[in-house]
Formats: sequence, C-alpha cells, structure tokens
Amino acid sequence: MLWGRFVPELLVAEGLFAGYGESIVLEGVSFALEQGGSLALLGRNGVGKTTLLLTLMGLTRLRRGRLLMRGRDISREPTYLRARCGLGWVPQERLCFPSLTVEEHLNVVARRGPWDLARIYLAFPGLAERRRNLGNQLSGGEQQMLAIARALMTNPSVLLLDEPMEGLAPVNVRAVVKVIQDLVCTGEFAVIIVEQHARVALALTTQAIVLDRGRVVHHASSNDLLADAAVLDRLVALA
Repeated sequence: MLWGRFVPELLVAEGLFAGYGESIVLEGVSFALEQGGSLALLGRNGVGKTTLLLTLMGLTRLRRGRLLMRGRDISREPTYLRARCGLGWVPQERLCFPSLTVEEHLNVVARRGPWDLARIYLAFPGLAERRRNLGNQLSGGEQQMLAIARALMTNPSVLLLDEPMEGLAPVNVRAVVKVIQDLVCTGEFAVIIVEQHARVALALTTQAIVLDRGRVVHHASSNDLLADAAVLDRLVALA
C-alpha cells in the first residue's frame, strides 16, 4: 500500500519544499514507498521530477519537510550517508568515468550484500565481456547498464532511476526495460522511476504520482492510470 499514514513504510517524504539557491521547485511533495514497492514519477518536462530525486539524495536545498528512511529522519544527512542508508541513484547523465574500467566502476562503490561482481555479471553479461574496457569506450546502452549495475553494487534498499531510457536506441531500450522489469519483480528493494515514456514506466511499476509545477497533482495505481488514456494524456501529454 503506497498511501496510508499509519502503515510502516520504507521511504517517506513529508511536505518537501526544495530547490536551488533561492529558487523553490518542489512545493509540498509527499509520498510513501513500502519495501519492494515500485513508483512511476511522471509529468511534463520541467515540473520537478529530477529535482525530487536530487532532493532525496540531498543534492538540493531543502527548505521544509522531512525525509524518513525506515523511520529515521535523514533530511539533513549528506549524500554519502543517504547512500549508506540504502538510497541507490542512477543519474540521468550516467556519470561514467572515462579513466576507470567497467570492473573498477563496480568495485569502487561495492558494499557487502547479495549484489556482488558475480551476480552483476550474470545479470549483465555484456558488462562481463567489457569488464576491462574504460568508461569512454562503452556505447550509450552499455553506459546505462553500467550505471544501473554500479548502483546495485551499493546494495540499496531503494533504487532511483532518472530517465533510464533517454537517448538509447530501440534495441537498448528493450534491454534496459527487461533489466528494470527483472529488478522490480525480485522485490528485493523499492524502485522509483522517472521516465518521459509514461506508458513504459507505468508498465514497470505498481503505483504512480504525477507532478505539475512542483506539486503532486495525481496519484493512482499504475494499472488504473495506464488504463485511463484520457487522464494520462491530460496529465503528461503523452499518448
């Protein structure tokens, strides 16, 4: 259950007001996510979706509100401590280092848990083949796989995916969708997906919220929103 004040949740955002410098982008954003839950974060360009993920990671200026992880207030914690608490971030820009090999990317962030190099290479056989290649020697699709794999090596409780399909060729989009689908189905951790392809995101998740001008304007099950084309088109202007 995503919405329910008295239900114990893994991650809870309460009335977040946040932005950059003196600018406020998010206005009173609240949501809750249970262990193993999945959430599509939708909306038109520039409504605050990426800002919300950055706020969860402590990379914006939080003016008001609280962020709770397993009941612990991490609202003022630095980014590295949020990662230790279980937030795993796959940034929109992928942020692969040109001077590190694939395996070095994975080892440098590794934390003890079920996701280790052996499991990563089983889940991402293409990365196993390219383990000695540098970050700047990978295709866009390979870099996206590496960004996801790198986040998994931190053994997160919540995986944040920011536009994971952006700029990819159709064959790579299908591969990334399959990886995310498999991750969601395991139920090992909660997943939040920011994605312009609304129908793809809804098909991968169980719950959805829609932002407009930094505020939550709609929340529903992903299946219900996916089935209501008129509402979906009105909210995100996507067919």
